[in-house]
Amino acid sequence: MERGEFLDEIEKAFQVNPVVAILGPRQCGKTTVTKQYIAHKNPIPKENYFDLEKDRDIQRLTDPFLTLSQLSGLIVIDEIQKIPELFPRLRVLVDNEELNQKYLILGSASRDLIKQSSETLAGRISYLELTPFTYSETLDLETLWLRGGYPRSFLAKSEEISVKWRKSFIQTYLERDIPSLGIDIPAENLRRFWMMLAHYHGCSFNASEIGRSLGFTHKTMQKYADILSGTFMIRQLRPWFENIGKRQIKTPKIYLRDCGIFHSLMGINTYSDLRVHPKLGASWEGFALEELIRHFQADQDECYFWATHQRAELDLLIVKNGKKYGFEMKYSGSPKITKSMQIAKNDLSLDSLVVIYPGDVNYPLDSTIQAVGLQNYLNGKF
Repeated sequence: MERGEFLDEIEKAFQVNPVVAILGPRQCGKTTVTKQYIAHKNPIPKENYFDLEKDRDIQRLTDPFLTLSQLSGLIVIDEIQKIPELFPRLRVLVDNEELNQKYLILGSASRDLIKQSSETLAGRISYLELTPFTYSETLDLETLWLRGGYPRSFLAKSEEISVKWRKSFIQTYLERDIPSLGIDIPAENLRRFWMMLAHYHGCSFNASEIGRSLGFTHKTMQKYADILSGTFMIRQLRPWFENIGKRQIKTPKIYLRDCGIFHSLMGINTYSDLRVHPKLGASWEGFALEELIRHFQADQDECYFWATHQRAELDLLIVKNGKKYGFEMKYSGSPKITKSMQIAKNDLSLDSLVVIYPGDVNYPLDSTIQAVGLQNYLNGKF
């Protein structure tokens, strides 16, 4: 499946900086998109492509200055987090105008986890996050919700193959991907924590409570959460604060970013499993939340939730271009207005408040709040 919009984003990013980093979880399609970019936008000789999952290419970069200084044009380095010491070398190379180089680098960890990139390439690098498939790319809401957006899971020929692929992905992530980042954590400890977080999906993250359950300190639990965030497995949605004289919730909410991975951790393999599962509503909330964030192309610092100790709350607040967009996610055939919605609308001075539900008919809940089907909203029909 060609992801044409993202190819255009890469092209635009190169107009700003000589280094473009595509970041995202493993197996989300970064390599495929890069090969599409090379084929359609910027062909390169094979020696300009480095895949750091291959011993041969790691060996080629034993002396990076010697190897890279002999190349020109676009140079691709895949899985760069395996050799983070490359970043200061890239700064020297791109600053040498005689070499006429630009770099497309791919990484399976966030820029916060690969600290060297932001520190040594400041002013020279643009970051793009590639997510697994979204609704706008698949136009298949039902399959996307159950299987998630990882290409091999979504495109699998059967539910059984999709489930097996996700289980294999989880195992590989724990046993190979985390150690490859230089993180020394027993795989079983991280697995237990990850599964515990699945039960907190859509809830406040209480590191002390989880730590007591697993026999770890709250600092260790926060460290584990930051690792899962930094590798795009979970989202720590930050609370929004408003000067309203009310006690507001200060702890983040936790969401597993891919609903297919969430379903696998919860033992949900089919729609029949999902429809009767206690986490059905939380699954819908997390799925809709991720789709809305991608629809708005919102950065992490533009996405929040809001809640008070008096039980008023808002599932998602997107603050973008000077406006506040509020969303409540309800798995219901006919959601109704609540006092909480009215409080959120007034206290936060929202520019809009929309209740997202799985139906296909939009209708007003009052003069300022409306219920809109998720598919309708993503299609711009509201």
